[in-house]
Amino acid sequence: MIKTENLTFGFENDTEENLILKGIDLEVKNGEFLCILGHNGSGKSTLAKHFNAIYLPSGGRVLVDGIDTKCEEKIWDIRQNTAMVFQNPDNQIVATIVEEDVAFAAENLGVAPDEIRKRVDYALEAVGMTKFKNHAPHLLSGGQKQRIAIAGVIAMKPKTIVFDEPTAMLDPIGRREVMKTIKRLNSEFNMTIVLITHNMDEAAMSDRIIVINDGRIELCGKPREVFSDVEKMKTLGLDTPQVTYLAYLLQKEGINIKSDILEIDECVEEILRICQ
Repeated sequence: MIKTENLTFGFENDTEENLILKGIDLEVKNGEFLCILGHNGSGKSTLAKHFNAIYLPSGGRVLVDGIDTKCEEKIWDIRQNTAMVFQNPDNQIVATIVEEDVAFAAENLGVAPDEIRKRVDYALEAVGMTKFKNHAPHLLSGGQKQRIAIAGVIAMKPKTIVFDEPTAMLDPIGRREVMKTIKRLNSEFNMTIVLITHNMDEAAMSDRIIVINDGRIELCGKPREVFSDVEKMKTLGLDTPQVTYLAYLLQKEGINIKSDILEIDECVEEILRICQ
């Protein structure tokens, strides 16, 4: 769905040593749930903004559904194929009624009114917000607002959605709501998901994780593979899920426990096994 080939990027005055991205080779498969991790300034958001041609490569190339992002006449197609959802839902809501807000992007694409009606209903159902379609967005919770923002993107019918820290400004309930929605879009609606997050428990829900450090891919693998290397994650300035770190500490004390634990129930079972 998305492919980068030796992708480099820097702003006009950047020297080669100061490039933000330094030779990124990456493939995002159709229907995959990919998570991108990295400390602040690592280049992860810059990479994501290449996926729908907000930024264009300084070197190498980016292909979105087979289209080179440097092809100017295809920019509209690229941005329809790959949509983005950002941190603050208040910055993405433009209408005074929920269903009007969800329809906004599709209207701008020139979609016929009958088709817009179908897309809005589909999008609201996909994010579990149908009963709020006639509500005022400013009266909704943070998590509900973010789900409305996601619905507006779904109404465009993209093949891929890139989420740039979509839960960063939400409380725990809102984070759970949004992550449940993202998982559903991937598992039930087969949408390709790219998630940028600082929350390691959210990252653990993905199919695959890449870790960006200083503009390069440092680690790549399934969540169990990436997070089980606690020492490496620490050297990169990143955390792991709490239960993974607990298993790491127990191992350091000489206790024979699995190192790739990701879930609380799994951790409980391991501890019970040890205690028997």
